[in-house]
This record gives sequence, structure tokens and C-alpha cells, in this order.
Amino acid sequence: MAGEASVERFPGMVQAVTFDFWNTVMWEQPGSLREKRLEVWAETLAKLGVRLETYQLESAHDAAHQEYVDSWIAGRQFQVQQGVEHMVERLDGDLAAEAKQALASGFSEAGRRAAIQPCEGVRECLGALRGADVRTGIICDIGLTPSPVVVELLNRYGLSGLFDLMVFSDEVGHYKPAVMIFEHALAGLGGARPEHSVHVGDRRRTDVAGALAAGMIAVRYNGVYEDEAQGTPDADIVLTDLNDLPQTLGLPG
Repeated sequence: MAGEASVERFPGMVQAVTFDFWNTVMWEQPGSLREKRLEVWAETLAKLGVRLETYQLESAHDAAHQEYVDSWIAGRQFQVQQGVEHMVERLDGDLAAEAKQALASGFSEAGRRAAIQPCEGVRECLGALRGADVRTGIICDIGLTPSPVVVELLNRYGLSGLFDLMVFSDEVGHYKPAVMIFEHALAGLGGARPEHSVHVGDRRRTDVAGALAAGMIAVRYNGVYEDEAQGTPDADIVLTDLNDLPQTLGLPG
């Protein structure tokens, strides 16, 4: 565990805790989203009489996904609409409107079908935080799985009711680590003061750097994904077990 002294600045005074979604609240079995997107597209395009080889869809998807990653790193919004446009261009740009809509809706349907489940201990952690009167929220970067599908996944496992607020980059117009998305979340959580607020996430570049820039305590959760990125700051606290978070913050567990 790193940075315990940082938390000692305000023992018992934590006002709000925000969480990243991917690999912090819920995690995807590696490759599942890609697999299900290709599966859905094969089904829906065949019904429309559109004949595309598997390798064509794979290539178009992978190029669009890489464009999303590059845009995400650069802080440029890239969502399903841009993903579809990028795919159509790779597929020679001659798809009918119905086929383009099938590509777009496939991103959502794949999110529903993919192997995505809650991270271990997240339900108990959230329950303990709320039992200690700490406000809780999600700050989630949105790319090719739309925010309504993220909410559906939370609802499926009964997790959405454990959050007071959900903030998505496609609604705010900023990806982490932009300070604005953290400020937006804290304002929505009753104006919680950043020095008395905590953000939990798996990525140094987005979650850790953004939280620190916003003046929050940064917690890096590595129970699903270990971010070994070089040249980026690490968190005040590093946790492998979400069940340890309340006690680490000086709250009843």
C-alpha cells in the first residue's frame, strides 16, 4: 500500500468517493466485446443481405478501435458514430443506411452480450461507504460501448442503486484526466471538496493523474489490471482488494 500518510490528512472526513467503471466496478473478460461485436454484425448484416468476409469486419473493427484509443489518449471524443464512419470507410464506404445502423446498434448489443461482470468486493465496498454516509459516484470514459449500455450492465447486477451519481465522458465532453470531468462529478455529489474526496481507478494516466490534478486522493485499484505505465504518477494508495478501501480511508468497514 502506498501513500497512507496522504489519507491521514482527513481521517473520518471523507465526503465522496468516485470510481472508474472498467476494471474497477466491472470487468470484461479479455476479447469478449470484440468477439460479440463480430458475432452480432455477422447475424444482422446477413439478414440484410450484406455479404462481408469475417476478415473484413475484423480489420475494420480493429482499425476503428485503434482510432478510438488514439483519440482517447489525445483527449478527443470518439464514440460509436465516429467508429461506424471509420469502419464504413475501411469497408469501401458503399454500405446502405440500414447496414450502417446495424453496425452502430451492434456496438450496444455486443455490450449486452459480452462477458462483463462486477469486480470482486465492489458491492461490499460500496455498501460500506454508503453506510458511512459517504457519497459515491462513477466517472467513466465512454468509447465504443455507449453509456446507456454501461447503465444497463450496472442495473443487471443491482449496482446502480449504490451510486449517487454517474458521470460519463460523452455527456460531459471530456475524457479523464481532464480536471473538468472530476469537478463536474464533485459538484454533482453535493459540492464535495476535492481534498476530502477520493477517486478509485485502474489507470495511472487517466484516473490517477486526473484525480491528483483535481486535488483529490488517488487510489489505484490493481485487482483486475496492473498498470505499469512509465513516466506517469502513481496513486496515493494502491489496493488489490476493494474490501480494504473503507478501512484504509479511516471508515468503518
